[in-house]
Amino acid sequence: MSEKRDYYEVLGVGKDSSADEIKKAYRKKAMEFHPDKNPGDSVAEEKFKEANEAYEILSDADKKAAYDQYGHAGVDPNAGFGGGGFSGGGGFGGFEDIFGDIFSAFGGGGGFSSGGRSGRRSNRGSDMKISINLSFHEAVFGVEKKIKIKRNEECSTCGGSGAEKGSSAKTCDQCGGSGQVYVRQQTPFGTVQQVQTCDKCHGEGKIIDKPCKTCHGTGVESKERTISIKIPAGVDDGSILPLRGQGNAGPNQGSPGDLLVYISVREDALFKRNDDDVYYELPITYAQAALGDSIVVPTIDSKIKLKIPEGTQNGKVFRLKGKGIPNVNGHGRGDQFITIKVEVPRKLNREQRHALDEYAKITGAEAHPEGKRFWSRVDNEAKESHKTKEN
Repeated sequence: MSEKRDYYEVLGVGKDSSADEIKKAYRKKAMEFHPDKNPGDSVAEEKFKEANEAYEILSDADKKAAYDQYGHAGVDPNAGFGGGGFSGGGGFGGFEDIFGDIFSAFGGGGGFSSGGRSGRRSNRGSDMKISINLSFHEAVFGVEKKIKIKRNEECSTCGGSGAEKGSSAKTCDQCGGSGQVYVRQQTPFGTVQQVQTCDKCHGEGKIIDKPCKTCHGTGVESKERTISIKIPAGVDDGSILPLRGQGNAGPNQGSPGDLLVYISVREDALFKRNDDDVYYELPITYAQAALGDSIVVPTIDSKIKLKIPEGTQNGKVFRLKGKGIPNVNGHGRGDQFITIKVEVPRKLNREQRHALDEYAKITGAEAHPEGKRFWSRVDNEAKESHKTKEN
């Protein structure tokens, strides 16, 4: 028998971890390595057993104290320390609350009893994934799309039973319809009872002697359907829209999976988006910026007049409250932000050039107060530098 690993190392916790932290760590390991999630994986099965053993000791205050003091020998019933390992034939005792959550995550419904769970394995159908490409405005205001999908649906011949007409499935005589069998193993810690998937019915709990010729006993057949998908207003690029029960039907009358709609949104020529806010660059002339103006600007659903005050600088941002994108959860709308972009003309005709020359002569340096202050600072720094060199 190989040397046992440290129980704290198995669960990935420290010796000073609280009971709640140990419980959470065990639950994570049990869900990761559970046989239902890793069918046929012997390595995962061993790790699952190892995690069970570690939690059995560390979740019990007395056993944990004995283990902390004497190591594995402190919880070995044959070592004479009296700590005890797994109780002979006692199953997993206080594991019910944890395993109830674990099994529900795998789709099981039963509780945890006598070292295993009751009920057959889940026959839930698999989820499907599709991608839908939307324009900016379709994403903002919502849209209804019709798409074709191919999915597994209940077999039209056998009604999902998997059995040929005139026949029916019979209860598995090996597991009694539970889909699972119990196996007892002798270990140094006593007798351990484990639950395994029935190898005769493969966990279904029933056996079909005469499979349906249409679905070959699976209870499902592939069909092409056209479905309507309502895209809510405000979805963003990268959103995932789950359509419950629209995925593949489960085998042998199992519940259907979900259809996951992955949204991608094309960029817009005018607007940029950040969450529920919209950003727009408004180009204006130098004259409009200097003299002020009233300009009609677009929003995502209308046009409004924006007053540009005289002396507006390049990069000035105006906020239009409530003119952004509707929140996908119905919590109002975002805002629209308009950034001013003053355009400097690249080519001037003779009349325009003359007018600007006259303007420059009239205003002189007073037209550039910031520039005047800049050169004043340059002169001061030059003087200070000259004084430093002289000293």
